[in-house]
Amino acid sequence: MVIATDWVRLLVVCLIFTAVAGAVVRWARLASPRPVVRAAVRAAAQLAAVSAVITAVLASLPWTAAFLVLMAAVATGTSAARTKTGRRGAWVGVAILGGAAPALAALVVSGLVPVRGIALVPVGGILIGGAMTATTLSVRRTLDTLRDRHGEFEAALALGFTEPVAVRELVRGPAAEALVPALDQTRTVGLVTLPGAFVGMLLGGAPVWQAGALQLVVLLGLLAVEAVAIAVVVELVARGLVRRTGATGEVRLT
Repeated sequence: MVIATDWVRLLVVCLIFTAVAGAVVRWARLASPRPVVRAAVRAAAQLAAVSAVITAVLASLPWTAAFLVLMAAVATGTSAARTKTGRRGAWVGVAILGGAAPALAALVVSGLVPVRGIALVPVGGILIGGAMTATTLSVRRTLDTLRDRHGEFEAALALGFTEPVAVRELVRGPAAEALVPALDQTRTVGLVTLPGAFVGMLLGGAPVWQAGALQLVVLLGLLAVEAVAIAVVVELVARGLVRRTGATGEVRLT
């Protein structure tokens, strides 16, 4: 009976949060509430599915590796869709993996993260998620900059700059803004937020100092991951590998 009551409370609270978010978005004319509802339903379905298979995944290193690959693939698809880069969106996966993969490997080699599913999946998810967010934001900002400042781009070409050099000069500043959320989270940790790794370890019974140490490693790792992802995005955009696609499917700057 207690468990059933808890599930009812959980359902009610989730419905309230979703309804409030959708209502505010509609009332403030920010967007249609449909994306909010779809995101909530999708999150519930995905968490239910993951909960059903996570025991088997964590118990097997091959399944753990496969799950990490799935995470990276979904992150790439999400970022590509959000940036509207069409088939060229596959290149954003280079930025995501370029940041997350070396960081996870470094944590494993250093011994800070054991080669066990229970450690690899959550830490890998945090790093891949951070890289995805930074990649999406930086791609959107860089491509918006190229669209809005197209005249400056053409002027740079007229002055003798090559296309990669001209693009880099225009997009470095806007791309760097994608690092602001990670910087703010790191600066305010413990004062404004208590991130998931810290809280999770405390709830699991770990000493406070150990939870704090792990959270510090994760936060600084995220800074490195996102910085690398943004730098890779700048280079991909500069080389013309990432562009938005028009209605005809042709890749274009604007």
